[in-house]
This record gives sequence, structure tokens and C-alpha cells, in this order.
Amino acid sequence: MSTKKGGHIVSLKIVQTSDVHGNFFMRDYVNNRPVKGSLARVYAYVHALRARYGDRLLLFDGGDVLQGSPVVYCSNFVVQGEENLAAGVMNYMGYAAGVVGNHDIETGHVVYDRWARECKFPVLGANVIEKYTRECYFAPYCVLERGGVRVAVLGMTTPAVPNWLPSSLWEGLEFEEMVACAERWMPVIREREHPDIVVGLFHSGKEGGIVTSGYAENAALDVARRVEGFDVVLYGHDHLKNCEIVKSPSGRNVVCCAPTSAAMMVCEVDLEVEVSGDVRHVRSVKGKLTDVSAFEGVEARYMQRYFGRYIRNTEYYVGQKIGTFSHTISSQDAYFGPSAFVDLVHRAQLEATGAEISLASPVSFSAKIRKGDVCIRDVFKLYRFDDVLYTMRLKGGEIKNALEMSYGLWVNEMKSPDDHVMLLDYVLDSGKRLGFKNLAYNFDSAAGLCYMVDVTRPSGEKVSVLRLADGRTFDPDAYYMVVVNSYRGNGGGELLTKGAGIPHDELSARVVAATKQNLRDCIIHYIKERETLDPQPLGTWQLVPREWAEPACRRERAVLFGRHGGEEG
Repeated sequence: MSTKKGGHIVSLKIVQTSDVHGNFFMRDYVNNRPVKGSLARVYAYVHALRARYGDRLLLFDGGDVLQGSPVVYCSNFVVQGEENLAAGVMNYMGYAAGVVGNHDIETGHVVYDRWARECKFPVLGANVIEKYTRECYFAPYCVLERGGVRVAVLGMTTPAVPNWLPSSLWEGLEFEEMVACAERWMPVIREREHPDIVVGLFHSGKEGGIVTSGYAENAALDVARRVEGFDVVLYGHDHLKNCEIVKSPSGRNVVCCAPTSAAMMVCEVDLEVEVSGDVRHVRSVKGKLTDVSAFEGVEARYMQRYFGRYIRNTEYYVGQKIGTFSHTISSQDAYFGPSAFVDLVHRAQLEATGAEISLASPVSFSAKIRKGDVCIRDVFKLYRFDDVLYTMRLKGGEIKNALEMSYGLWVNEMKSPDDHVMLLDYVLDSGKRLGFKNLAYNFDSAAGLCYMVDVTRPSGEKVSVLRLADGRTFDPDAYYMVVVNSYRGNGGGELLTKGAGIPHDELSARVVAATKQNLRDCIIHYIKERETLDPQPLGTWQLVPREWAEPACRRERAVLFGRHGGEEG
């Protein structure tokens, strides 16, 4: 805090995390090794900053903290009765405000309601509306006063939640379009609270994603551009780092920042406010991104010791042996043809539901489950999300069209034998390394069908279904029982809506049954029942023509994973 003639300058520091996904501590409990990033490192970094700023440092979170790692899953669902770990960690770190994310909602009312109650700071969500009372389910905004400066924080989440999650998880709630919500609340905040600074804290990406006539999935910059009054917009959800200035409707600068995921980076916003009597004037607002992935600090270790009982519970849970594999399986194989890795998921899905056809994708870009003992931690590599399984009634033509969209996202149209067989682009944040252009967790293959994927054909014309795997004729007009995870069944990735052509509001009517267990538990049960497994590909589809596809796949594997392959961690 500095002084000048006639007044003084108050310096504020805002630090934001987003999309932490349970990465609380400096260890990867799936691969059982140290990890970069983590809230422990963020805490050590923030602790150092507080030596300068004291309570003029405001720590915010942009949502998706309750899902994504064994340590938070164990606290949410396995070892209950203690304080919710996410709430405990965030209280320990001294968060000033947070916003609910779609993956927080994914944990279900019991978990996220308890988390919000136990947080010693406001959990925001102005556009999460109680269906019958029309009131906000979470606090719409909060006001924080620091150094005589009033900071209002308006929180919103992506309204696309119903596209991904079963309605039972958000029962009684609706999700309002973000621009309209902000336009409704900004005058209230201005007239009732008289803030000096207004911050938007959004769990919604920069732009793009699902766009309908009623809303956009990623609308953070749209709100900043269309709604007057924001000084800062902090956001997340799309896992893309960004820091830029956009213009409000009146031409004012709005600093917009997003810190990517897994507590590898934080957003920092420095604000200077001139205070003269009762007059407050914002002199400067500057944003930046800070990499904390390798930040060292004794406070990080202190924090881990404080939560040691949660860590011990997690290590016991993930270390439980469930079976034995006779050889190593890898998700890398899944991109180039049938793979033991994804086909194990297919087998578990089909057995758990009795469906005729299964759709599944690799959700770990480059992971291995090694020969020998298989533990619960290994199943998080096969499926790290908490979705249940849906059995859906789909027409043959709809299944084929969903596969067309999937392979169109995944497989290139080769014009010559020397072309790329995969649909690649330069990876964001590096600009130098080729990677998949689209998200691999939307690369669905099918089990229960025999089909070919022609790499020389354009998107929408690649897939030729030969027959069902049991020898029956495949009929585009016949209905089949198809098992998918609930993310896909609710419209996630748009394979069933944009791809298969099923209107989103008709998807629920296609669901015949849903499992009580999540998919990961179904896989655990499948492995336990067999004790010793020799996982093999089903071999029911292939890329053709083979004389083009096979050499191109060998080249592509080296491009994507290096000469010897790599493993994520």
C-alpha cells in the first residue's frame, strides 16, 4: 500500500486456480510417482505472496475440483464421515471464493452439497437455478473488502451441464444462459453493493464448444465483451491457458485469464486502486500466468502432512490387488486399430449390461497397465471419470453415423500413401509438436460390430459395417441395445446428437437402463471375477486399405509417442 498527495494507492493481488481435478498433493496416485503441479505447490507459492500482500491477496477457484483423481474420489465416495477433502484443502489454503464446475456437479447432490456447506468461503453459481423457487441454488455473488476496496465477484458455470450428466445428478436445477444471467445480476451488484472492482469468476471456456440456439458452452469472453461492468474475468473449463484484454461494450479494458488445468499454472491479476476519501479509482489492472508446476516450498510439505490421513486412505484404496495380467496393455494401440486396452472396457460394458453393441474410447492418451498384479489404481488409467453406464435403444443407421463422426474426428483422409493417417494438428501451448487435432476421449470404437474404416474416404463416408460380431446381418433400420457411458449417453462429444442425428431432448427416452455402479467399478468387478486375464483385442474392425494404413500407422506412432513410446503421468 503506497501513498500519494491527497490519497493513497491500494495494491491488490488476485490468484486463481481452475480445473484442479483433485490434483491436491505432489504425487500421482494412479502411476504412484511424484507429479508436477498440485494445490500443495500453489499453496506454497501463495504463502510466499501473502508475506507481501497479507489479506489483500484474494485466492479464487474456477471449478472442477471435486473429480479427477483417486484422492478426491476416495474422500467423496469410499471413506466418508470425515470433512470433505476438497473443502478441507481449500479452507486450509484460505480461498476467498470459488465457483461450481460441471465435474463438481458430476459427483451428485450429496457430495457437492456437502462440499459447499463445508467450504468456509462462498461457492458461487448465479446461473444455477432452483427449478421451482427460481432462486439461485448457490450464492450468485459475494463482496470482499480489502484495504478499504470493495471487490464484487459474480460466479457462473457453463450452462451445458445437461449435455453431459444424468438429470439425477442435478435434480431440481436449471442452468441459465450466461450473458443473460450476467446482464440480470450486474445492475443488482452495482446498485446494491457499490463495488470498486467487479470480477467474473466463470467455469466456462474462452469460446466455442457446444453452441445451441439457447446458450454457448464456452462464453467467458462473450460475457466480457457484451456485459458492461467487469474489470476482470477469470475462467476455466476448456483447460486452455490464456491471458488477454477484451473490450467491454463501452470500450473499457477487461482483463481475461484462464490458468489451464491440474494446478500447473495460476492466473495472477494485479490491481491498483487510488483511494481518496470516499472516492475509489481503479488506476491499473494487469494480468499474467505463472507456472507453479515445479514450485518448491516447505509449506507444500506441511500441507501434505496435515492431510496425511486422507493420503494414507487413498494409498490403501488404490493399492488393493484385483487381478493379474499376463502381459502389458497400452492405450497407444487404441488409435491404430482394435486394442486390448479399450476392448477390455468394451468387454466389461457388455457383461455389465447384456447389451449387443458397445461404444467406448481411450480416456488416457498414453497409459500402460503392466504385466503382473493389477490394482485399483490401474483401473483409473482405463477410466478416470465417474460415469455410470446407459443401455440405449439405437437404430443401426444411428450407430453407423455416430461412428462416422468419431472416425471423422480421429482419422485423416489420405490422398497418397505418404499422408498422415491420423487427423493431426500442432499441439496448443507448444506450437511445435504434432498431436491429435481433436479430443481422444471422443474417439469411440464399437464392439459387437464387424466394420472397416477407409482412410482414403472423407469424413462421413469412412465406415462400412459388414455384420454384427455374432454373424447376424446388420440392419440400418433395426434397433439394437447399445451400451455407452453416461457422458456419451447424455450427449457428451455430440456423437449421438450431431453425429447420429438424435435431438438432445430425445436422448433420455432412448435410455432403457442405467447401472447403479460407475463404469470403473464395473471394470473392477470384471477383472476380479476372472482373477487372471490375458487381455486380447477383439479384432472386429480395421483401417483399410492395409497397404496404406499399416505403414502410415507405424509412422504416426513415432510422431505421436516417440520411437519407443511414452507414458503419461
